[in-house]
Amino acid sequence: MSRAPGASIAVPEHGRLATNIVHFGRALRAAGLPVGPSRIVEAIRAVEAGGLERREDLYHTLAACLLSRREHRSLFDQCFHMFWRDPKILEQAMGLLLPEIRAPAHEREKKAAEARAAQALTAGSSAAPPRAEPEGEEIEFDASLSFSDAERLRGRDFEQMTAAEEAAARRAIARLSLPVRPIATRRTRPEPHGALPDWRATMRDAMRRGGEMHGLARRGRRQRWPALVALCDISGSMASYSRMLLHFLHAAANARQAGWSRVHAFTFGTRLTNISRHMAHRDVDEALARSGAEVLDWEGGTRIGGCLEEFNRDWSRRVLAQGAVVLLITDGLDRDDPGRLAAAAERLHLSCRRLIWLNPLLRWDGFEAKAAGIRALLPHVDSFRAAHSIASLEALSEALTRPDDSGEKARLLRAAGA
Repeated sequence: MSRAPGASIAVPEHGRLATNIVHFGRALRAAGLPVGPSRIVEAIRAVEAGGLERREDLYHTLAACLLSRREHRSLFDQCFHMFWRDPKILEQAMGLLLPEIRAPAHEREKKAAEARAAQALTAGSSAAPPRAEPEGEEIEFDASLSFSDAERLRGRDFEQMTAAEEAAARRAIARLSLPVRPIATRRTRPEPHGALPDWRATMRDAMRRGGEMHGLARRGRRQRWPALVALCDISGSMASYSRMLLHFLHAAANARQAGWSRVHAFTFGTRLTNISRHMAHRDVDEALARSGAEVLDWEGGTRIGGCLEEFNRDWSRRVLAQGAVVLLITDGLDRDDPGRLAAAAERLHLSCRRLIWLNPLLRWDGFEAKAAGIRALLPHVDSFRAAHSIASLEALSEALTRPDDSGEKARLLRAAGA
């Protein structure tokens, strides 16, 4: 534990310990941790049995009862430090909600945990129970603040979402689907109203009838469903978006009605990792937990060119057969040789049926293709689209049904003078 001072605990509300543990559990649940009533009851009994001699004892007792995963420790620490230090946390917590854009990766992770803890505590999970409204007082509701909540959530940037908005966004993403059109193959099959005449079947039927032709047999093209291959950047600059996009890929991998024959998922930062078998798990939390345990370069550097070369060498023949569609999810900020990146992107483009680049940086109205990595990638993709909100993912679902959709590629190429 990083901050577990000894000595005593300032328990608010004159020793109403059980009530405060209940409100603390609600704060953890509002911050996104899976804390149910049974765990809260267990925590109250454990604290009553262990006593309250030191703050450190309370911390470890609550952590043992309320935590189930190691990755939740940071958020639990923030909530514990804020809640049990001062019951009047509302004023102090508001300052933590201001975003910091250029902080290092570990600082952003710490600030994100603090923001989620602050959001949970400011949502009404403080030590004091909610105050009842006096009888006879008329309460007015502003319809403008509640009517368009869903619409605002659709257009809200993933990086700016609170803990409650992230949970709602994950539920909305789980309902999204990626429709796909079947591919007509060279093989044919008998069809009563097919577009191709079947002369052999027609002559066989005539021979059975003594040489008389009573109709023309026809055949139609067989159809098959393509595979979906996703390459997701998990470097530090993509940390705020990669988690939500992995939720999106999990929804696509488990939406059997969408029509994809298979869904393959890869992550890359400084190395390439295949997480397809983990994303096939039905439970999204379990799928992401297993993927996170295998990925070793989370929020690290970026080697887009090297990772694409590795994919082309080791995986393209296995997963890009029969007209696969590739989603390349990255901001294009790469320090490798642009020529190397362009060559790898060109080969990837030639190996798949369609290459779609999803870039969160397109959320800015004044975005231009100035970075060397972006200029190297842009000519070799079929479509260039944003991926920073639920609305942008819905637009991707619509774009997949239009083979000629190029997104923002043509506009950026004209602006770059290509």
